[in-house]
Amino acid sequence: MKIGVIGGAGVRTVIFINGLLKRYKQLSIDEVVLWDTDTEKLGIIGKLCRHVVNREGESLKVREAKEAADAIRGMDYIVTTLRVGGDHSRVVDEGIALKDGVIGQETTGVGGFSMAVRTIPVLLDYCALIAKLAPDAWIFNFTNPSGLVTQALHTAGCHRVIGICDAPSSMKYRMAHILGVPEEDLYVEFFGLNHLSWIRSVRSGGREIMPELIADDKFLASVQELAIFDPDVIRMTGLLPNEYLYYYYHREKALENILKSDMTRGQTIEKVNIEMMKELRAMDIGADPEGALQIFLWYMQLRENSYMSIESGSANRPLIEKGKLPVPEGMGYAGVMLDCIEGMQSEEGRTLVLSVQNGDCLPFLAPDDVVEVTCRVSKNGIEPVKQKTVPPMCELLIRLIKRYERLTVEAVMDGDEELAVEALMLHPLVNSYSLAKKLIADYDEAYGGPMLGRQAKN
Repeated sequence: MKIGVIGGAGVRTVIFINGLLKRYKQLSIDEVVLWDTDTEKLGIIGKLCRHVVNREGESLKVREAKEAADAIRGMDYIVTTLRVGGDHSRVVDEGIALKDGVIGQETTGVGGFSMAVRTIPVLLDYCALIAKLAPDAWIFNFTNPSGLVTQALHTAGCHRVIGICDAPSSMKYRMAHILGVPEEDLYVEFFGLNHLSWIRSVRSGGREIMPELIADDKFLASVQELAIFDPDVIRMTGLLPNEYLYYYYHREKALENILKSDMTRGQTIEKVNIEMMKELRAMDIGADPEGALQIFLWYMQLRENSYMSIESGSANRPLIEKGKLPVPEGMGYAGVMLDCIEGMQSEEGRTLVLSVQNGDCLPFLAPDDVVEVTCRVSKNGIEPVKQKTVPPMCELLIRLIKRYERLTVEAVMDGDEELAVEALMLHPLVNSYSLAKKLIADYDEAYGGPMLGRQAKN
């Protein structure tokens, strides 16, 4: 079996390949083909990927494609992981939002809206090519804003698409580690939308332990995704929140922390990536592949250890000494995807958190609405765990954000700026008609033309 990666020059590709190494034989995967419009960066990332394979003595074949069709034709699985407009587009998105007094995070609010507007048309073009060259392939969409983009693809008729986000799986992994139990023995049930989800049940050894966890200050402070929240809001809801709910529950704190920071998250990422690529370009990677890999890992550590620190006002996590960094095993995106493939190939199946069509999981949403929920994945298909009841506060927020997502998809597909204004007006992080109009006008000006209908290079 073969995997094609569209957007293969992304920095996470190296970690993705490392994540494949422990299970690629078990899952009958023998080749990964990388494609990206940035051919220079793709060449560097490709060399690092092959070194990761070679240093472990494995036989997985990794190569770069010369055109998109080469990474699609005949593939069994296709990963989409694009950043349309490059790192600097995130800097622009955040800057405009902050100038207009709102949070500009790249997946939530107007930052996520701008990224989706750039991304959806490009991904639809790739999906049209996939329909021609690999109609039976499963598409794993890692591209942010993952839930919104996955919704757009399903709306356009691309139904073999699964949205992947590593936030739920990473949170479960850390919870299991802190509780001292094997991850496979911990059942954690999520419901909601991508970056707008809650945990309603945690069972260890078959016993429900959610009330104990919510009452335990030490536990809440030890899980990095939960430590940023006021414990009282967790106890008020009776649910454990996805970390991105911080932007809703502590909106003014997040905005204040970002405004007083020297750099936005987008500027931080752009700076890290520029410096990393500068060092790697200056090296002879063929002569010193391990040295190049350690440079890559050092900059990835800088990137990951500062995650959510600006918005929450928390300190960066400690750094491991340069030159002694292990390659992450890929418990994130690669892990979720491989668990999904493994589940699809087995009778027993796996329990995972995925962005898929709702069916009758959340009774107040339409069957074709894309939701992010705990699913049972097996040879029988993907079955979301049905939610009989949802707390009213959560239901209202889910309804509102899903309406925003639907309007955004319509606006992009129809090129309708009035729908775009309505979408942003509804979003809780904008919540104003006049502000929505101003934001769209400011983005139009920054990108040199109307947001709707523009095509950017990925």
